Formats: sequence, C-alpha cells, structure tokens
Amino acid sequence: MKEAVKILYGTGNPAKLESMRRRLQSLNIEVIGLNDVGKAIPDIAEDGATPLENAEKKALGYYEAFGIPVFSCDSGLYIEGIPDEKQPGVHVRNVGGKCLTDDEMIEYYAALAAEYGDLTARYWNAICLVADREHVYKAMEESMASVPFIITNKPHKLRKKGFPLDSLSIDIKTGKYFYDLEEEEKTHGAVRDGFLEFFRKILPFPAEVNIQ
Repeated sequence: MKEAVKILYGTGNPAKLESMRRRLQSLNIEVIGLNDVGKAIPDIAEDGATPLENAEKKALGYYEAFGIPVFSCDSGLYIEGIPDEKQPGVHVRNVGGKCLTDDEMIEYYAALAAEYGDLTARYWNAICLVADREHVYKAMEESMASVPFIITNKPHKLRKKGFPLDSLSIDIKTGKYFYDLEEEEKTHGAVRDGFLEFFRKILPFPAEVNIQ
C-alpha cells in the first residue's frame, strides 16, 4: 500500500480535526492540524462574505505560511424567521464585534430562541484545498450542507468543546436533542459524503505536486 498523503487541515480545533479524520478515514490520507506543524500559526482574517470566501482565504494563507498541501473549511449558520441584522451567516461565533466563548454562544442562541420561538436552522459548509499555487480546489455543495434542525432555548446538560450549539440543537425528524440520538438516527452536521466525495474527486493530486 502506498504511503498516505499528508494534508494539513487548517484548524486548531481538536474536535473539528477528529471529526474530519473520521469522515475521511476510508481514504489513504493523513490529516494533520495546525498544532501538529510546529511553527507559528498566522492570524488570517476571516472577513469574507460567504463560507467559501473564508475557506479560500484560510487555505491560501496557510499554504503560503507552511508550503504544504492544506485545506480549510468554513461554515455559515442560516436561521429562518429572524431579522436580517441578527442572521449569523459566517459570523456564528462573533456577535457585536465580540468572539463568544462556547458558554456565551449557548447563552446567546438560547436567548434568540426564547425571543423568536424554536428556530429552524441550517449550516452551509464550504471547503478549499490548495495543493500548490497552480492547483486550488473549492466547493460549497448541497451535499456539504446540514439538514435543517431546531435551535431551542433549553440547553442540554451535555457539552462538547468546540461544538457548543449541539447543546441547543434538536433533530427535526425525531424531536430528540443531538446528544440523545442513537447512532443510526444521526443526520445533523454535514451530510456524510459531501466532504468525502470532494476528496475522492481530486485525489490523487496532479503528478507534479509534491505531496510528501
């Protein structure tokens, strides 16, 4: 078997890194995170108007910093029935110019659900992979989006660092909190095959790309 292709995932969030590793485990790739590089991590402004713009900004920035194949992801949360000025979009964690902690996010979105009633929401997810300066791949497909779910005002007692809104999220089909779903019932988050299919389409990289 060929040696696994090493690709940097542009995140320092351990929960997101582990989730992506599980999603791509059927592929012959080794996914490492920013904390595995052993170099200073650049501060890249996520000031794009869409998840795809932010994913591309991060991937290009990390490629310039580290010079190895890298991909970055970004998400936008879109909620039905709230005013445009309160629509989180790509600013899920940033409210009023402040970057919220996990606990502050739970408090903020619970209050939003208390004000407007249970909220129907959906994540739109995007990815950009930079193999080298000549080979940049990006997508924001329906298959990468989450199914609609409910954000409620009553938090679940469980917490998972890096995924605070899971504590407020309810599966529409079953009416259960995400944390109470059986494995076969889990339909929240990115549709399972969206990111996997993205990598299947572009691997292997062009022969001239140094992937080791």
